[in-house]
Amino acid sequence: MITKDDIEEFISKLPPAPKTVNETVKLLKAGELNKAAKVASEDKALNLYLKDLLNKPAFGLTKEVSDTVQIFSILGINGSLQAIYNYLLNMISPKKWIYFNLNQKKFNDFQAELSANWKKILDYLKVKDGDIEASISLLPSSVIVCEALFNKNKKDVELVRSSLDIDLNTILKRLSGYDIFDVCVLIAKKWEMGKNIQKIVKYSSGIVKEDTNDETVVFAKWMHLLLFYILSKPEFIESGLNDFIEFKIEFVTDIYDDFSKVIKTV
Repeated sequence: MITKDDIEEFISKLPPAPKTVNETVKLLKAGELNKAAKVASEDKALNLYLKDLLNKPAFGLTKEVSDTVQIFSILGINGSLQAIYNYLLNMISPKKWIYFNLNQKKFNDFQAELSANWKKILDYLKVKDGDIEASISLLPSSVIVCEALFNKNKKDVELVRSSLDIDLNTILKRLSGYDIFDVCVLIAKKWEMGKNIQKIVKYSSGIVKEDTNDETVVFAKWMHLLLFYILSKPEFIESGLNDFIEFKIEFVTDIYDDFSKVIKTV
C-alpha cells in the first residue's frame, strides 16, 4: 500500500539544492542576471542541463547556444529561475524508468514542452512574475514521485486500475490521502518556493472551493489546460502519462478559446 508516510518520507529524502544553485536563485531573485549566470557557470552539471534544455526544438532557436551568460540572457530572469527549478527536479528523476514508459530524454522533453508553452501563455497574459513562471516546473515532480511509488506498489495500483476505470491521480489519493498536486506543494515547501507557486499548482488540479477568490486560480486554469494539451501528444500518451489526471473541462471553459489562439503560436 502507498501511505501518506511513504510520500512524506520520499520527499524528506530529496537532496537539498546545491550551494551553487541556491546562490544562483538568490541572485536571480535580486535581479542580478549576469552575476547569476557567472555563478551558474561554475557548476558543470547545471551548465550541461541548461544547454540541453535551451537547444531543444520547443524553444525554436536556429543556432545552438552554449554560453551560460547568453543562455540566461535569452531566458531572462524569470525564465532562468524556472530553468533552475527544472534542474532541481532533473536531479531527483530516476536513472531508469520502469512504471512509466519514459527515459531521461523524454522526461526532459516533457519539462521543455511545459516551460516553453507556459512562457507563451504568460507573455500573452502580460505577466512578468518569477514565482508564477517557475510554478510550471513543479508539475513534472509528481511524475517522479509517482514513478517511485507506483513501481514499488505496482500490484496494489494495478489491482485498483483493473477494478475501477479511474486515473492514476485518483488512485494515489485513495491509497495515500495525497494527490499529485499535494505532492507538488510538498516539494515546493521542501525547496522553499513561494506560496504563490504552491497555490497555483494546487489549484491546477481543477478542484477549487467555490468561495475561493484568488488571482492564482486564473493561472491554475491555464496550467490545467496546458497540462492536458501536452499530455495529449502521442509521445506522452505512449509513455502512460496521459492516464495521469482527469481533465475537468468545466474548470477551463472560460479560457478555452483564448488558449486555442495562444497555442497556435507555439
